[in-house]
Amino acid sequence: MDPSQPSGSSADASASSSSSSSSSAVENLAAGMAAMSLQDRFELLRGIGEECIQEDELMNLLQKKPVPICYDGFEPSGRMHIAQGIVKTINVNKMVRAGCKVKIWIADWFAQLNNKMGGDIKKIQTVGRYMIEIWRAAGMNLDGVEFLWSSEEINKRANEYWPLVMDIARKNNVKRIMRCCQIMGRNDSDELTAAQIFYPCMQCADIFFLKADICQLGMDQRKVNMLAREYCDDIKRRNKPIILSHHMLPGFKEGQEKMSKSDPSSAIFMEDDEVNLKIKQAFCPPNIVDGNPCLEYIKYIVFPWFETFEVVRKEENGGNKTFANMNELIADYESGALHPADVKPALAKAINQILQPIRDHFKNNSEAKVLLNTVKNYKVKTEDTSSSPQAS
Repeated sequence: MDPSQPSGSSADASASSSSSSSSSAVENLAAGMAAMSLQDRFELLRGIGEECIQEDELMNLLQKKPVPICYDGFEPSGRMHIAQGIVKTINVNKMVRAGCKVKIWIADWFAQLNNKMGGDIKKIQTVGRYMIEIWRAAGMNLDGVEFLWSSEEINKRANEYWPLVMDIARKNNVKRIMRCCQIMGRNDSDELTAAQIFYPCMQCADIFFLKADICQLGMDQRKVNMLAREYCDDIKRRNKPIILSHHMLPGFKEGQEKMSKSDPSSAIFMEDDEVNLKIKQAFCPPNIVDGNPCLEYIKYIVFPWFETFEVVRKEENGGNKTFANMNELIADYESGALHPADVKPALAKAINQILQPIRDHFKNNSEAKVLLNTVKNYKVKTEDTSSSPQAS
């Protein structure tokens, strides 16, 4: 079965081949894990998260379970920006290298609940296929990844899923659930539909439904992951899901804490052809590291991808220099030895190198080209008719 598409009636016919493929993938993961020490695996996984709840639980999990299950999920909701595309690819590849199986939850029903793409499930699923196509082109290691469509999986195991959702809902009051609204790109003060209030109960249930050992999502999803740990206390479950929350990349404008699809000038998209202009216009104050989006892109994208950062400049401006780590770069930037005029073109060049294979894929592959053009048209129509915020 092609994991990039909801299977519908083809699920039974392809079950045996899918099972065989899954078994082979697990064997490969176990073999790769054997080549790394326990400490190496721990450090590789811990390095993904800005926060880990709890580190001792993560070490204990790696000691006791040969192939831990990591869960990540996303709402298909328009074009993919670089945080979703490249940062997720980097993190997934680290998880696979550490011997984990990664379940990526394509939350099509959740996108519908959150009124993405006008609540049109066919459009939402088209966007989901576009996103998977990007990860393939970006080099995500799909040997250790299983894509699961929420609409399909929930329907197949409804008798397991819905009682779990209802139990979570019964054990929490509305105020506690409202505190999770951030996971949908909403605020506590937003007027929510009943569907959106139900959403956190479902996302909490996903963690147990998918038998996840590790929740690897962004810091903006922390509250619902904590809800899952609290639910374990309610039901007297000892093994709680470990929360490994990655850093959220900011937008390019001053004070913009999170990259947003609804502000195209603040974000780089995975097939973007305006990278140079966007980075040229980005906020990048000289000598200041904190709150500097250009330096964050270097730290969280360029160094993990290339392991170095190359600056090309004239001799009178210090000459060419290759930075081997972020601390070295920060020292030069704070001292003034490295100027924004040096950083921006070097960053643009690195980002363009990363994105070029994706651009080529969507230019040369006819099916991918159709997907991209379709999604671009969806996005324009959605933004013209809806004022609701979009989760990144």
